[in-house]
Amino acid sequence: MDYVALAMRFIQQACRRRGTLRVRPATPAPSDGASLLGRAADRVLILPRFPTLARAHMVLLPTSNTFAPPLAAAAAGGGLDYMEIISHAGPVVLGVLALLILASVVSWGIILKKWLHLRRAQGESVKFLETFWQSKRLDAIYQAAEALSASPISQVFRAGYVELSKVTASQKRPGEDAMSEQLGGIENVERALKRAAVAEVTHLESTVPFLGTTASAAPFVGLFGTVWGIMRAFNDIYQMGNANLATVAKPISEALIATAFGLAAAIPAVVAYNYFVSRIRVLDTEMANFSNDFLNIVRRHFFS
Repeated sequence: MDYVALAMRFIQQACRRRGTLRVRPATPAPSDGASLLGRAADRVLILPRFPTLARAHMVLLPTSNTFAPPLAAAAAGGGLDYMEIISHAGPVVLGVLALLILASVVSWGIILKKWLHLRRAQGESVKFLETFWQSKRLDAIYQAAEALSASPISQVFRAGYVELSKVTASQKRPGEDAMSEQLGGIENVERALKRAAVAEVTHLESTVPFLGTTASAAPFVGLFGTVWGIMRAFNDIYQMGNANLATVAKPISEALIATAFGLAAAIPAVVAYNYFVSRIRVLDTEMANFSNDFLNIVRRHFFS
C-alpha cells in the first residue's frame, strides 16, 4: 500500500475543506527503480495560506533534487571514493592520518629488523651452546665465540672468560689472603656475567618499546581524528540545514577513516611487541642458566 499517497490524500481532503489548496497532478512514476520517495518527490503542493502546514508537508515529502543523487548513485551501483574523501579532509584529520602512517611505516621497519636480529641471535646461541658443551678448553670456546657475535650467550661467556683470565693471572698470596682473593675472584666473574647479560638484554630490547607505544597510542590518535571529523560533520550539517544521506556520508566516512588507520597501525605493533618480548624473555632465561653453569665449572676447576 502506498502510504505516502494516503497521507497526501488525507492532507488534500483536509485542505479542500478550507478551500486553500491547489494541486498539480502527479506525473506517472516509472515502474523500474522508483521508490516511494522518488514517486512522492514529483508531487508539489502549494499552500500559501498555511506556511506551517506547507513546511511540515515538505519535511514529509522532500523535493526530488534532495534525494536524486543518492538514488542515482545507488541505482548505478557506485560507492564512496575514499581517496577523494581523504584528499578533501580537514587539516586536523590529515595531520592525524600522516602521523599514523609514519608510525605504521616505522613500526614495520622495526618489526622486520628485530625479527631478523632475534632469529640470528637464537640460531647462533644454539651453535654456541653446542660448541661450549663439546669443547674441553675455554680458550678454544672463546675463539669460537668471536665468530658468533650475534649470540647474546656467547657475549656473556666472553665477558666471564676475560674476567676469569684476569683473576687467574693475578699473583696469589699464601694463607688467608689467597682464600679471600679466591672468593673475591669468583664474585668478580659472577658480576661480569651479570653485567654482560644485562647489556645484552638492553641491546635486544632496543626499539621494541616503540612498538608498545604505537600499539597503545595509535587507536587513541585515530579516535581523536574520528571525534574531530564527526564534530566537523555536524558543523557542515548545521550550516547546510540538510541532514540527508549525501550530506552525512562523506564527513562521517572521513571521520571513521582515522579510526581505521589507527587500528591498522596498532594491531601489527601489538602482535609484534608481544612476540618479541616473549622471545627476549626466553633468551634472558637461557643467559641466566648459562651463567650458572659457567660459574659451577669455574668453581669446580679454578676455585676448589
